[in-house]
Parts: sequence; C-alpha cells; structure tokens
Amino acid sequence: MSTETFENVTLDPKANIYFDGACVSHSFTLADGTRKSAGVILPATLTFSTAAPEVMELNAGTCRVRLAGSQEWTEYAAGQSFSIPGDSSFDIEVIEPVSYVCHYGA
Repeated sequence: MSTETFENVTLDPKANIYFDGACVSHSFTLADGTRKSAGVILPATLTFSTAAPEVMELNAGTCRVRLAGSQEWTEYAAGQSFSIPGDSSFDIEVIEPVSYVCHYGA
C-alpha cells in the first residue's frame, strides 16, 4: 500500500494537533467517501488510541511500534506500513520525523 498522490479529495484545512504539537495531521475524504489523514510525527514516544481499524503508511522517517497487549517493539521505515485493530491502542517511538498517511477502516 504505497500512495504517492490522492486526486479529487476534500481536505479539512483545520489541523489535528496532538501531544503539544508532536503530531500534526490533516483529514481528507476521497471522492468515494473514504476517510484518511496525512501528517507528521516528531521524535517522541506517544500512545494513540483507535476507534476504527487503521493502516499507518510511512512515507518518510523511522519509528518503532508496540501494539496494545504486546511486549515487542517492531521497527518500521519509509515505504512500510503497519495495521492497528479498531478499539485498541499502540505506542510509537519516533526515531526521526515520520511522514505518514493513515487509512481508516482498512
């Protein structure tokens, strides 16, 4: 799942700012109604909660991820993605700034 561009989108110009600015994203909707977001996470260790299942696609940077209930950290880099179940959470340790696209309900 490597995405370089999206066409015919409706962008929400209001930024989603989390963790005092350590993560900033923008939500957008494709023509078929699919909702996504794209953003940047700066170096930090953060915990995110999910409502729907998500796939995080990394476009730049390196991070380690630990899914809820797991003791293991897995490293991801640009060009890779990871999945998070709905109604769950994950810890992310960003080693260098990460640029990502989040695919909801994936």
